[in-house]
Amino acid sequence: MKRRIQTGVLYALILCVVVLSIFPFYYAVLSSFRSGTELFSSSLVPDFSTIDNYIGIFTAQPFGTNILNSIIVATSVVVLSLFIAVTASYALARISFRGRGLLLMTILSVSMFPQVAILSGMFELIRALGVYNSLPGLIIPNTVLTLPFTVWVLTTFMRELPKELEEAALVDGASSWTIVRRVFLPLMWPALVTTGLLAFIAAWNEFLFALTFTLSNDVRTVPVAIALMSGASEFELPWGRIMAASVVVTVPIVVLVLVFQRKIVAGLTAGAVKG
Repeated sequence: MKRRIQTGVLYALILCVVVLSIFPFYYAVLSSFRSGTELFSSSLVPDFSTIDNYIGIFTAQPFGTNILNSIIVATSVVVLSLFIAVTASYALARISFRGRGLLLMTILSVSMFPQVAILSGMFELIRALGVYNSLPGLIIPNTVLTLPFTVWVLTTFMRELPKELEEAALVDGASSWTIVRRVFLPLMWPALVTTGLLAFIAAWNEFLFALTFTLSNDVRTVPVAIALMSGASEFELPWGRIMAASVVVTVPIVVLVLVFQRKIVAGLTAGAVKG
């Protein structure tokens, strides 16, 4: 009897967590099909009779371009972050040199600074490079933002790979780059998928840099585009369209997480075993 009660309490807690996690997104879906006074309805049954809000987000502004900008920025950040992190993690995990531990702790401590603390310095850097109000001007700061996490996770993962594999490759005359590309990369897919997806989500949802380093709507990413949506008047907010836009940009992330969930769990578990 006691075991049944414990099981019932466990399932009740799981149900509460699921409801608290899913209900905000479900409410956003409900609101995305409503407009005007319907937004204040207490009904939890969706009405799919109209998709005006979904049509409106693409006709009232270049939301398709904003989505494309987010895809380009997030994908570029993932590619750059993983490339730099893989090479850096090999040096930090497999090569002994003085100050290695201090360097790794310094990389991790950089991620503790809030974005606003480096905003002014990053703004001057973007202006000096001449990439203000352009996609490269968003890719650079987002890469800087995600690198500490990716380097730390991949370094922890690479430390656990057997040294015998590297020693055998060295005996066969393989260079460091060949070892990383031919030996380690095939074994690091769980960690690469985990860090890549988390870096993609961070770049996809990033708001402060995207707002500061862009001026025109054609260069903005989806978080800023959603935040700057306006209604018929200056003080009117089209909540239905905002919810529709939120659903459109959230669904791809949910799909990616569901597709790669096993590799994500494997990557996070492997990265947490040893540090």
